[in-house]
Amino acid sequence: MASSYVADKTSTSSAEDQIPRLPKGNNAYALDEKRRAALAEIDNAKFSWFHVKVCMVAGVGFFTDAYDIFAINIASTMLGYVYGNHAKGALPTNQDLGVKVATPCGTLVGQLLFGWLADVVGRKRMYGIELMLIIIATFGQAVTGEGHAVNIIGVLIVWRFIMGIGIGGDYPLSAVISSEFASTHLRGRLMTAVFANQGWGQFSAALVAFIVVSAFKHALLRDDPNVLPHVDFMWRILIGLGCVPGAIALYFRLTIPETPRFTMDVERNVKQAAQDVDNFLTTGSYYVDPDAVVQRVQAPKASRRDFIAYFSRWENARLLIGTAYSWFALDIAFYGLGLNNSIILNAIGFGSPDPSLTGTAKVYQNLRNITIGNMVISVAGLIPGYWATFLLIDRWGRKPIQLMGFTMLTILFIIMGFGYDKLTATESARNAFTFLYCLTNFFQNFGPNTTTFIVPGEAFPTRYRSTAHGISAASGKLGAIVAQVGFGKMVNIGGTNKFVKHLLEIFAFFMLTGVFSTMLIKETNQKTLEDLSGEPQEGFIAGVATEPTESAA
Repeated sequence: MASSYVADKTSTSSAEDQIPRLPKGNNAYALDEKRRAALAEIDNAKFSWFHVKVCMVAGVGFFTDAYDIFAINIASTMLGYVYGNHAKGALPTNQDLGVKVATPCGTLVGQLLFGWLADVVGRKRMYGIELMLIIIATFGQAVTGEGHAVNIIGVLIVWRFIMGIGIGGDYPLSAVISSEFASTHLRGRLMTAVFANQGWGQFSAALVAFIVVSAFKHALLRDDPNVLPHVDFMWRILIGLGCVPGAIALYFRLTIPETPRFTMDVERNVKQAAQDVDNFLTTGSYYVDPDAVVQRVQAPKASRRDFIAYFSRWENARLLIGTAYSWFALDIAFYGLGLNNSIILNAIGFGSPDPSLTGTAKVYQNLRNITIGNMVISVAGLIPGYWATFLLIDRWGRKPIQLMGFTMLTILFIIMGFGYDKLTATESARNAFTFLYCLTNFFQNFGPNTTTFIVPGEAFPTRYRSTAHGISAASGKLGAIVAQVGFGKMVNIGGTNKFVKHLLEIFAFFMLTGVFSTMLIKETNQKTLEDLSGEPQEGFIAGVATEPTESAA
């Protein structure tokens, strides 16, 4: 059996010596050579239009994900004005927490589920399903209503959980597809370009909110301050527009080809994979003959026993622990801040409404300032951080960037936390705090937020790559949930927003632990995915199945 073959060949340190050497005239030897030749063709391919297409198709998904996740940062204030405290623009603590934490909870489920399914049934078969979930759930939020038996916030929480499952599926699928199609010399940049769309999505959410608030200005100023019906229009339009980029990308996701690595190593159909490589490198398309005879090869096969055997080896377990905990530590701060930018901005008095304003004029000014503040944070910190990583990731490597990012974040959070009172005492001090806050966003993205996405998409063998990425990403979302629950429950200890400085100090501690977890990961820069898998490639195909089968395509 293939699984026992893996267990045998990995049971000693001299695994490569134990691999059966196939005679050169053997059909399995020819297929083994064909597999390695096809992989080399992918790894050495020049940058092409096909790479651009993969980047765009995967990137639009991340744009949609970020828009949908972070739009709630502004929408929650709008919901507060309509369904919560009309004067303060705030939902009750538990409702605000539920709306914000529902998506990370769903994302955690989606990352584990879709990560596993992509390794079982294929990347292509799952790609697009997660986007359908996002589109349906986003539209559901926009048309949510309230009744005597149903609270609108409760319905929103359910829809946001479902949307989170779709968003979660996008992480392992997009990471693995972009990784497996990429050439070795540009893999880091391609994956960063995909992930960088998260910054544009977050910025677009703030920009759309700004446009919507400005468009409804005159209608809002005429509203009854106790009802604010036009604010209800605002949050529905803001959330609902998240459907648009997803709907545009859906067709392209459903028609993207299966990755040749999955076809070779999981479906074990080397001839089809080699044909796919030739097709997409030359024409950017692929074709599967439904009547073709499929010759399956004998190769390491995913199974529970094989999974345990692979991750029982310390070098593999250490890597998974390193990728998972690093993502967990990072998301404690990334989502602790990202989903609460409005609260942080209000806490430091950045862009607060003029105290002389009352009624709907104050509501308009507050919403406008929050949208501008979120745009400033995106432009000044988030987006530049992604593209700084893009420029350097294939030169410096993943590990140095992650280590530098965690170190800088530790220092910045210590300064912001322990110096919080002085940094918020005067107008000039508040400007300095805002600058430091933008720097934290910069070093999150020019650092662990990007590298924690990339490394697990490269460092594991094809049959477990998506599963391992899903586990790592789900660990991150567990951190996001912990951060959001902790932030929501602790931020007002001692008075409104009085505990913010201590939360920043807590974030500093987790960034410090991220420095140590980074030591557990290995450098993946300029190495092929097969070299990184830790499995010998010569003799990877041990034989040929005795009876060929017809294609199931």
